[in-house]
Amino acid sequence: MLKKLIQTLRSPLRRTPTAPALPIELPRSQHALERERISRYALSVVERLEKAGYQAYLVGGCVRDLLLGFEPKDFDVATSATPEQVRAEFRNARVIGRRFKLVHVHFGREIIEVATFRANHPTGDAEDETQGSRHESGRILRDNIYGNQEQDAQRRDFTINALYYDASGERILDYANGTQDIRLRQIRLIGDPEQRYQEDPVRMLRAVRFAAKLDFQIEAATAEPISRLAPLLRDIPAPRLFDEVIKLLLGGKAERTFELLCQYGLFAPLFPASGAALERDPEYAGSLIRQALANTDTRIREGKPVTPAFLFAALLWPALPERVRHHQDLGLPPIPAMQEAAHDLTLQQCQRTAVPKRFTLPMREIWDMQERLPRRQGRRADQLLENPRFRAGYDFLLLRESAGEETGGLGEWWTRYQEVGDSQRREMIKNLSREDGAPAKRRRRGGSSRKRRTSDAPTSGDE
Repeated sequence: MLKKLIQTLRSPLRRTPTAPALPIELPRSQHALERERISRYALSVVERLEKAGYQAYLVGGCVRDLLLGFEPKDFDVATSATPEQVRAEFRNARVIGRRFKLVHVHFGREIIEVATFRANHPTGDAEDETQGSRHESGRILRDNIYGNQEQDAQRRDFTINALYYDASGERILDYANGTQDIRLRQIRLIGDPEQRYQEDPVRMLRAVRFAAKLDFQIEAATAEPISRLAPLLRDIPAPRLFDEVIKLLLGGKAERTFELLCQYGLFAPLFPASGAALERDPEYAGSLIRQALANTDTRIREGKPVTPAFLFAALLWPALPERVRHHQDLGLPPIPAMQEAAHDLTLQQCQRTAVPKRFTLPMREIWDMQERLPRRQGRRADQLLENPRFRAGYDFLLLRESAGEETGGLGEWWTRYQEVGDSQRREMIKNLSREDGAPAKRRRRGGSSRKRRTSDAPTSGDE
């Protein structure tokens, strides 16, 4: 598919001695986008808007992905109709958003997102405070200034996202040489990169995400300001950054994304504590995070479920042991020290990326299991096996070991314990007592003891 696109684009571009006038119009014979692969609901929305007298085009990522031979995740429509006019045409639609007003047209589980053509954001006295506004840093706070199709193309972020598909004529309109950048396999911003990043610092994350997803390079001028402007991400609302992190890490290219985030100085603004831990111990922290991300990519490729809770547990873990030791130095036992450290770290991270409680609670339970898994004497091992978080905690233990963390063979012990029968399990428990240098003692029913045995393996608080 991509080879066909390159072949069809190459000859017309080479024959033209100067840059072609924009937009470049590619008729059906000069592109590989097949109408049959487009959502019938998206085509229905376009046709209905056109019938009502408005311009309407498929736009952005769906056009780009279809040209590259990918299956689009969703289909977006750009139109000359205002959100209110779009809403009037569809009973199954509703207007959403304040910063960027859109219309979602619902067809069962599928949603077609419809956006009105935007114009470049005004500045200074010319700015309409009711429709658009900027932060003093240059960041756009509200963006509802409407315009025509050419203006809409120029205010889009990357050239490869400024492609419009005319469904009725089956032609592609390219306003920013996006088809050429697809051929060159590069991510390039439209306009001045520094200004565009200041308008919306999340564009730096989007550049990384598209580069990883498409296996493209970030064009030199687009890449140059990123490391310098990375601190601007601190001004982005935490809920929005969480959404962006999920897109970055659950798209099937998390390991490559992590490498790019580190390369351009974007990881630490998203994960400040983990960024500091990565600087202190790049070998261990980097190995653990990369392994967790590689495992996530594999599960996504195999169609298996993934949970952000486990992923965030791995991303933040390198910063946790030092905090555990701090609380232990203050006199807390290992498990309470782990719980206090987890609370502190989670609170700090949520101020940067607003991780929902439905993920932070299981994340902290996974960490808590790392202190409990070494404590296997008596009936504790069987009780841990019955814990609903055992499997996630056990998998996380194996992840720690694969990153080079020494646990005294704890992962191997738990692997064998799950495989053998009851009699062998009892023998394994007895052997633990012998290794501790004391004979196995049977506790009297109803008895109690305040004395705690020390684990045969170092816990995460002792590492």
